[in-house]
Amino acid sequence: MKVCFIGLGSIGTRHLKNLVKIFDEYNLNLEIHALRRTQKPLSLDIKSLINCEIFNESDLCDDYDMTFITNPNNVHYDSIKLMANKTKSMFIEKPIFDNIHYDISKLNLRKNGIYYVAGPLKFSQVVQSLKQILINEKIYSIRAICSSYLPNWRKGIDYRNVYSAKKIQGGGVCIDLIHEWDYITYLFGFPLETFNINGKYSHLEIDSEDISIYIARYKDKLVEIHLDYFGRVPQRKIEIFTKNGTITGDFIGNSISFSDGRETIDFTKENKDMYVEEMKYFIKNVMTSQTGHSYIEHAYKVLKLEIGRASCRERVFAG
Repeated sequence: MKVCFIGLGSIGTRHLKNLVKIFDEYNLNLEIHALRRTQKPLSLDIKSLINCEIFNESDLCDDYDMTFITNPNNVHYDSIKLMANKTKSMFIEKPIFDNIHYDISKLNLRKNGIYYVAGPLKFSQVVQSLKQILINEKIYSIRAICSSYLPNWRKGIDYRNVYSAKKIQGGGVCIDLIHEWDYITYLFGFPLETFNINGKYSHLEIDSEDISIYIARYKDKLVEIHLDYFGRVPQRKIEIFTKNGTITGDFIGNSISFSDGRETIDFTKENKDMYVEEMKYFIKNVMTSQTGHSYIEHAYKVLKLEIGRASCRERVFAG
């Protein structure tokens, strides 16, 4: 298969390594091209996986089987449009775009193309298990949190220079931490309405919002979501309040616990890599030609929830 990567930052190289690993397991051949915006040398381990480095768009081929859009989200739209007639399928890193003012219809996507937008938490053992457990639960409300300290995200890199810190590049918790709304809508569907307050409140030297709090109303339950860049004690969990008690899914601890006496489910021994599982899912779609634009439409709808302009009744800015 002929593959092109648009962007080879940390997430792009992760996907590249996972792709190569899976194809090696399948005993399938890969020809990997990489469109690069900089002449900065790649590390030897990454360079060894790439067959062709491309520095001019005019040198791109027109017959790629898969293209990975893994550059900053503020250039995703242009990258997708560039590759629309050059590839049969796309894996687009989350979030799909940096704002909600794009026209998907002008991307000229193929009717038989496969356009997948990343959402790896859906492939975590916690979410996959909750999907089954919650079938028989009467749910009253849900509380989700993603809290961590941005300067600790990337070792050896000044947090002030990464896209997360820069609003113009699509940074800020509203877009950067889109995983929460992605898995919430996977588990519970889309809410009837949402309320959001966000802003910049901490000491962090960034111009993007560092906290966002949502309340969402469903027909039969409420959802609260807390996202921040300044939590010194990392937390990523979901608490589900049901008729029988509270079910807690801990993404960092990789476990599900119950207040009603049921035994805690511990996934740490098996510990499947959700990024690998997601890549396998995408490759399976490509191999079996499971076509459609629904992934892009769904991701765009989630982005509208995250930014808070589509179904939001109130949005307050501070700072």
